[in-house]
Order: sequence, then structure tokens, then C-alpha cells
Amino acid sequence: MKKLMILGASYSQLPLYHAARKLGIRTVAASTPGEWPGFAAADESSYTDISDPEAVLAAAKEHGIDGITTCCLDTGVKAIGYVCERLGLKGISAGAGLVSTDKYLMKEAFQKGGVRCARHICVRSLSELENALDRLCFPVIIKAVDLMGSRGIFRCNTKEEAREYYELTMAATGKDYCLAEEFIEGQILGCEAMICDGELLYCLPNNIDAYQSHVPTPVGHSVPYKKQSLLEEEIRRQVSLAVKATGLDNCPVNCDLIEKDDQIYVIEITGRAGATCLPEMVSLYFGIDYYEAIVRLALDMQPEIMFKDNPPCRPNLSKILTSDCPGMVKHIENTNPPAEDIVDISFNISPGDQVRRYENGRDRLGQIILTGDTLEACETRLGEVLSKISIEIVP
Repeated sequence: MKKLMILGASYSQLPLYHAARKLGIRTVAASTPGEWPGFAAADESSYTDISDPEAVLAAAKEHGIDGITTCCLDTGVKAIGYVCERLGLKGISAGAGLVSTDKYLMKEAFQKGGVRCARHICVRSLSELENALDRLCFPVIIKAVDLMGSRGIFRCNTKEEAREYYELTMAATGKDYCLAEEFIEGQILGCEAMICDGELLYCLPNNIDAYQSHVPTPVGHSVPYKKQSLLEEEIRRQVSLAVKATGLDNCPVNCDLIEKDDQIYVIEITGRAGATCLPEMVSLYFGIDYYEAIVRLALDMQPEIMFKDNPPCRPNLSKILTSDCPGMVKHIENTNPPAEDIVDISFNISPGDQVRRYENGRDRLGQIILTGDTLEACETRLGEVLSKISIEIVP
């Protein structure tokens, strides 16, 4: 029986454990200790810091794994590349794992690889920040290079804001540098893909519903992309260039993009499936279990067979539930009756929990996933579904 190590054991990785079990694959949950559901779902457990490549390698050897993967978080991507390269497993290289988890190295690779992206400057001090601000056009982004979920990332319209947010960014990052980057005024979008032995098995652009915090933060995704007929070819070209520039291969791909004046700019790319319901989006659109495809890829079990048939191209939409104010959850009510077009309504909170004003993905309250005959039908239906959900939060 093959054995798969899954980095992360939270609710986001739980579907990977279920997909592996359906394929008759034994799983090893690797995560720091805690009440994580993945430990109960796995056949074996390893209390391991997944941000530490050497620790993950030691655990992989101890458990005698045949593959290693993750989804929805960046923390273990570098370790996956490190382990795959040293144990000869299917997956990204150590170099690609490093580049795709450091936004500075990523942007340098983009520039060398001809990827259309924003101008950026690496900053290690306030004096370097001042020099960078004299060279860049406002607005700018001050960006931590090693965090996900929009943490440590701030839009700045003035030098004063840039100085203030630089301090906050450096307090959040684990690096001694960050990026100052020009902010591209356009429409953000995403793209999920999978690459196997140098071939893109699929490339699926999606619309992003953005929450306006310090920077636009995704709180929802939908397909098909509204400008798909016009920009699909250019999106695929830019994603392919970014994949090649960063050296990504044999991995799912999550890519953030911006469209401005019908041109596509790559913001960042990484070698794992995205969060905020993106694997579910891919599954519904293609009529497959995308988590199974991720498992198959990690174990060299022909993931390409899942994308061979003509897909149903099923429109769908996801929405993350958020709060505009902090406080305690007093009451949750959902009066939506079961319906074929409601794939999921679930909550990450319970009465009595403390919640924060939404700033990034860690502050989510729950999620909604819908399907429909058209994207417009999904958008209309979302309003109806939201009207029957009530979350009461008291200060």
C-alpha cells in the first residue's frame, strides 16, 4: 500500500486525507501538535514543524513515504521541494519550492523570465525604503515576502503611510527584508492550474470577489472568468511564463493576477492548490474530485486521466463569510432549506467564540458554495442565500 505524507492537518487539508483513503492510500499527517482534524483522519501522525525542511525530511524517512503534498497553505511548500529532491519523489524541486515561497526571489525570477509584473525593489532598512519610494510611482505596496493570506501586505498612497506600514510589515515577517512594489490599478483575478512533467493539465482563470482592507483580499471566487473569451489565451501565456520562470513542475499551481487595459500582470504564483474554496471550484467546474488529482500527482498515479474527457464546465461561486467588527458570536442562524444548487454552507465559528474584523483569511467565519446554469444565476442566488443567514456578533 502506498503511503502519502500530507503537510498540514486543519480543515483545509482534510479533503486530501479523505481523497487518499478512497484511493486505498495510507496517510501520514504532519503538523505541529494541536486539536487538528487531520490527525484523526490520518493513519499515522508526525508532530513536525512543516516550515522546517530538515525536520520534514527526517519524518518522511521515518515513516517511509511514497509521496508528499499539501493544499491551501504555503508553510510546507519549501519542505515538499526539499523532500522530493532528496528522496526522488514526484513533486517540485527544492529550488522551485524556495522561489515560490519568497516573493522577492519570485519577482526576480519573473523579471528574468519575461513575465509581465509590477516594478519592485527589495528593502532592508528605512533608508533603503526612502530610496525605493523615490524610484517607484505611488500608490505602492509594502509586502512581506514570506506570508500568505494578505498578511504583512499594505497599500500606501504616501511616503508617510509607507514608513508606517514598513514597520508593521517587518514586525510580521520572518525575513530581514521586504518588498516595495508599485500597485497596479486594475481588476484582480486568479488562476488555478496543474503541471505534470512540464505539461499544463488545465488552466482555469477565475473571478475574485475582493474585500477592501489594506489591500484587496479575496473573499470569493467564481467561474467562468467574465473575460475568458477575450483573455484566456493571454492568461495561459503569462501563467506558463511564470511557471517556467520559477521552475515549478509536478504540482498544483495557484496564481494571483491583475487585469489592466486587457493586459495580464502576474502578482505571485506558488506550487500548491489555493485556499478559499478554490479546490472545490475546480472540482465543480470539471466534474471531478480535484483533491484526488492532487493525491494522484504526488504519487505519480496519472493525474492527467482526470482531465482527458470533455469537462462539464459547470458555473459555480464561493463566498467567505466575514465580519466588519470584532466581538463575540452570540447567535448563528441559517434558514436556507436543502437545495441542489447549494453545495455547502458551513461555519468556522460557534456561539461564544471571539472574532475579529476581517483582514485576512484567518478571520473567516464560514463559507458558501453554489452552482447554477450560468454565473449570473449563481450571483443572483447568492443574494437569496445570504438573506437567510444571520450571524449576531456583540462587542
